[in-house]
Amino acid sequence: MLAYAIRRLAYGFLVVLGVLGLLFVLFFLYAKPIDIARRAVGEKAPSAVLQTWIAQHGYDRPWPEQLRDHYWRMLSFDFGRSDIDDVPISRRLSEGAGPSLSFTVPAFVIELLLGVGLALFVAYFRDTYIDRMGVILAVLSMSVSILLVIIAGQYVFGKLLNWFPISGFDPDPALLPRFIAMPVLIFALAGIGGEIRFNRTLFVEETSRDYVRTARAKGAGDGRVMVRHVLRNALIPILTHVVTAIPFLFTGSLLIESFFGIPGLGAVTVDAIQSSDFSTLRVMVYIGALLFIVFQIVTDFTYTLADPRVRLE
Repeated sequence: MLAYAIRRLAYGFLVVLGVLGLLFVLFFLYAKPIDIARRAVGEKAPSAVLQTWIAQHGYDRPWPEQLRDHYWRMLSFDFGRSDIDDVPISRRLSEGAGPSLSFTVPAFVIELLLGVGLALFVAYFRDTYIDRMGVILAVLSMSVSILLVIIAGQYVFGKLLNWFPISGFDPDPALLPRFIAMPVLIFALAGIGGEIRFNRTLFVEETSRDYVRTARAKGAGDGRVMVRHVLRNALIPILTHVVTAIPFLFTGSLLIESFFGIPGLGAVTVDAIQSSDFSTLRVMVYIGALLFIVFQIVTDFTYTLADPRVRLE
């Protein structure tokens, strides 16, 4: 296992280097320094001001030197400062991670539990009206745009019923549940249809295996077969789906944070795009890619927990 871990980490590191190379091409070679300066200080700024800004941010140096600093800063997590307001990017990351995780983590847990539980339920009643209705509702849920769900939720629960604030965020533990309740519900509902559809397919496929027929022949009830055998043997694809979704919890949700005024990492990304803050945007892309690569490696090791027959060689 140690040799496999070293090999996977080496491959992951090479992928990270490739991602950084691509980011350098996009943000340093393709984007011209003068264009970045104009978007930062204004289109009508004097030429002297633009050149001063370019020199202060190091965009006037030879590209090999910029490439070296780019790799060193990213790999050492020295992200520098924003192109727009000169605020340390690491501070924005630390300030935005909490608000993002405050609603993405509970929403993800709810979505996972309901997605697996309901999928197991409809698979238990395979080829019945319950199964067909569950599939229809799941497909309908997947077909509805999250924008419509957000707007409808804000109008019904925020404006008409006045149960939750339409927008805003307060980290106070006494007030936080009231502010994140609707984003959590919408975030969970937006993905639960796909979860049910995906998991149901896995469970139905497993019910046709030989071990299921053997368990039933030995007298095991359908409920016991579904929970003790079908669910357990379907854990590997479920774990793959779950672990690869975890990185996106850290980067937040662009739409939900924008509509509900949550100052998370999704809002940081949107602000960077709107203000052409290339430094912040470059870091956000790198953080998302890095988390995805790391959790892809973690996924391989979780297989041994789900199935002892799996050997990492």
